[in-house]
Amino acid sequence: MTEIIAVRFKNGGKEYYFDPRGADVRPGDQVIIETAKGPEFGLCCRGNTMVEDDQVVQPLRPLLRLATEKDLANLQRNREREKEAMAVCQEKIQEHKLDMGLVRCECSFDGNKLLFFFTSEGRVDFRALVKDLAATLHSRIELRQIGVRDESKLLGGLGICGRPYCCNAFLEQFHPVSIKMAKTQGLSLNPAKISGACGRLMCCLKYEQEAYEDALKRLPKKDSFVETPDGVGNITDVDMLKETVKVRLDKAPEAPQVYAGEEIRVVRGGKGPRPEGYVAPPQAELEKLRKVAPRLTQLDPREASPRAEGAPSRSEPSERKSARRSQDRPRQEPKTPAPDSAREGAQSRSRNHRRRHRSGGKPKN
Repeated sequence: MTEIIAVRFKNGGKEYYFDPRGADVRPGDQVIIETAKGPEFGLCCRGNTMVEDDQVVQPLRPLLRLATEKDLANLQRNREREKEAMAVCQEKIQEHKLDMGLVRCECSFDGNKLLFFFTSEGRVDFRALVKDLAATLHSRIELRQIGVRDESKLLGGLGICGRPYCCNAFLEQFHPVSIKMAKTQGLSLNPAKISGACGRLMCCLKYEQEAYEDALKRLPKKDSFVETPDGVGNITDVDMLKETVKVRLDKAPEAPQVYAGEEIRVVRGGKGPRPEGYVAPPQAELEKLRKVAPRLTQLDPREASPRAEGAPSRSEPSERKSARRSQDRPRQEPKTPAPDSAREGAQSRSRNHRRRHRSGGKPKN
């Protein structure tokens, strides 16, 4: 067994093991580590831990010290120098007319080296640029070409899910992602919906791939001919997340039914003709496939709620309901017939209105 501490040098970076040299280091502590490039500033992500010897590459490089205020001040100066070096490098790239996209600059902890990351569609001859930068910045210069995925990892940002990029937050390395994963998960093959900010397929397609592959082994394929508790039919849709299938029954093709994966029996997988001489089992045998309680017909919320006192019940006869409604309706007084003189006056006015309408003017007396 070997005692180690795990340190990261950047967000989402890989963990590296170092020898604590007897120091008590806790997660979140800022440390100065001896590396192949010299002293470097890092963040402890795992404190003193004992691991198997086969998990460690000997010899382990040592922990120099916990970061002090002087080290933090030196780190701040390096960050300001990185910003100045970025501006200078951008100007030099334009002067040399190079097809390069400058991404980031990193300054070593001791300030002796500047590392520039850039993107480009092809190979770039930057030897003259390196000489010019070394003479201007008075430091060792290194230029490193990276891909679009590494660019997103360095810059960071928010994805379409609203969370920080996985590659910048916690992914230590990129996993291969293929369009087959999107097809297996039933996603839209529109590149705008399954691609990240880098333009490549989203890394999160890899997260649930194993679960989808496992469900795909247990669930039947689309268009399979199956037996269900309600009869035989063909599968029209498969929901791998819920592990259910939608079946169009022969006896009721206009109303497909949904069944759990364990409630069906596959007679023929995938597309193709039905088996010759196939005879559907009796309904009593098919009913044994049912594992889930029959789905209840959805009722109106008012019907499902407890009946209010005095409200009519659904089980009451129609005569009793009509009698109850007539009792609840407010009683109206009967209309009094109009006098004969009033009735004759109304009839006269109605005749005059019809004459005026036909003649387009006042009626003649």
